[in-house]
Amino acid sequence: MTLRSVILGAGHYLPKKCMTNADLMSLVDTNDEWIVERTGIRARHIASEGETTSMLAIEAAKAAIADAKINANSIDLIVLATATPDYTFPSTATQVQAALGITGGAAFDVQAVCSGFVYALTTADNFLKTGSAKRALVIGAETFSRILDWTDRTTCVLFGDGAGAVILEAQEGVGTNADRGILCTHLRSDGRHLDKLYVDGGPSTTMTTGHLRMEGKEVFRHAVVNLAETVDEALHRSGMAASDISWFVPHQANRRIIDATAKKLGIDPSKVVITVDQHGNTSAASIPLALSVARHDGRIKQGELVLIEAMGGGFTWGSALIRW
Repeated sequence: MTLRSVILGAGHYLPKKCMTNADLMSLVDTNDEWIVERTGIRARHIASEGETTSMLAIEAAKAAIADAKINANSIDLIVLATATPDYTFPSTATQVQAALGITGGAAFDVQAVCSGFVYALTTADNFLKTGSAKRALVIGAETFSRILDWTDRTTCVLFGDGAGAVILEAQEGVGTNADRGILCTHLRSDGRHLDKLYVDGGPSTTMTTGHLRMEGKEVFRHAVVNLAETVDEALHRSGMAASDISWFVPHQANRRIIDATAKKLGIDPSKVVITVDQHGNTSAASIPLALSVARHDGRIKQGELVLIEAMGGGFTWGSALIRW
């Protein structure tokens, strides 16, 4: 028998404040047509003053726990992906742990920017497959609005805030692609590309939070190539084809990147889950947000094959193939 990490439930949370492209016109020299044509984004949610990453994560976690119909105290692992933690330390995961009343097990953050959820999911999967934990809460949560330069129209129009979460449970499978759960994961990174997507601050460099900086054309070029590569690897390892995929849930960075990647992989556009138009790029939160939305609107059903992928600053990138 083979231990698989099965998704029991999913949940998400978005700040109440919604900022449309029209709202952005009062902040920077831009317009709705320019933003939609280049990104596909029409709106994004922005955390209110005093609304922190941990607050968003806690609400998403509660929603996932309710969807899974479990008791929070049965969770013995929390892995939270974020590039915008409340504090340098302690980890945001421990704040979620405390808020949920969980006093056992382990809780920690991972940082791989927009690839963070794929990294966190892979980490939790390895804990469950080895028997080190039995039930995990995996979260992606961000307040990227706090690190944006609101005078830079090339970046501030792209990002939003939010959180998404899933509950994983170790269950026995027979070791085939018919098993429910995470079938395979692939993680990659290449640290030579720091200057293409980064934040120009940090505790040991400037002692400030800094602002996000990006070379958009270079990120686009690397994203399409790298994402297709890691997806091809997942399909090859599992012995599956793009036509076997029920739902493709990519990182919601930019509609053009999503469309180009799906086309390169030969995935039917009707199988692609898109939320970037209403949420913007929520970094590590984007995939679990999209998973939760598609789960709750009835698109993703038990037994279906779901492919996720993401690329973030670093560069980091990765994919996971999941039988829901």
